[in-house]
Amino acid sequence: MKPPPFDYHAPTSIEQALAVLAEVGAHGKVLAGGQSLIPLLNMRLAAPDHLVDINRVAGLDAVEAEPGGVRVGALARHAAVERSAAVRSAQPLIGQALRLVAHPVIRNRGTVVGSLVHADPSAELPAVLALLGGSVRLARVDTERDVAAEDFFVGPLESATEPGELAVSAFFPALGRRTGTAFVEVARRHGDFAMAGVAALVGLDDEGAVMSARVACISVGPAPVVVDVSAQAPDWKAAARAVQDRIEPEGDIHATADYRRHLTGVLAERALTQAAADA
Repeated sequence: MKPPPFDYHAPTSIEQALAVLAEVGAHGKVLAGGQSLIPLLNMRLAAPDHLVDINRVAGLDAVEAEPGGVRVGALARHAAVERSAAVRSAQPLIGQALRLVAHPVIRNRGTVVGSLVHADPSAELPAVLALLGGSVRLARVDTERDVAAEDFFVGPLESATEPGELAVSAFFPALGRRTGTAFVEVARRHGDFAMAGVAALVGLDDEGAVMSARVACISVGPAPVVVDVSAQAPDWKAAARAVQDRIEPEGDIHATADYRRHLTGVLAERALTQAAADA
């Protein structure tokens, strides 16, 4: 299948990109990695009048491990972020999630920020950003704003990015002292979107007692579902039941709602156990 016709723009600076986006507004789409957008175009599920290719814009592929966390630029590929030793040290949950994203050929081209903007409720990276309390930086001509993860994911395939705005980077906060992470999921085939998945974050005090425990669930709601289970810790079976009570999965051709609820409970207990051991 072929995409519908569109006008193609290839800006070479951030200023040019923002100017084009301001001009085309809601009639434009941004092309970065294209691993989500191109299939949507080919299947005629998206039909923008303008396609703004930002791949020639210098500086947007930066990956920086700052004291407080990791900042990933709009053109940073999954594979580059996954291989970064600085990212693994500052925020290991990113790498744990990326190894579950599709296949290497997809990760070589797809972008971290693009995955966040696409806002697929079955994707791993939105759950990571939501669990860590990260943010996405959105720029338009002469201004920019940081949007917290809890406000960024509006619904299925819908983010808070407005017409004329470009998501230029995402920030993933670093872990606190004695904090462990884990990401587990189940898919029909390796590389498929998960039928259910859980990212976990567990923090311990100096005596080894659990101070905090949270999970983020994918494929069980219109956006990542974050659940604080600190009150149930360290009884991870009770925590898993609390997670099951909070989610509202829907059935489809891959799994029933009841199976997704059951699977999420199993994965929550497993992820929390692994995260606690990691801490």
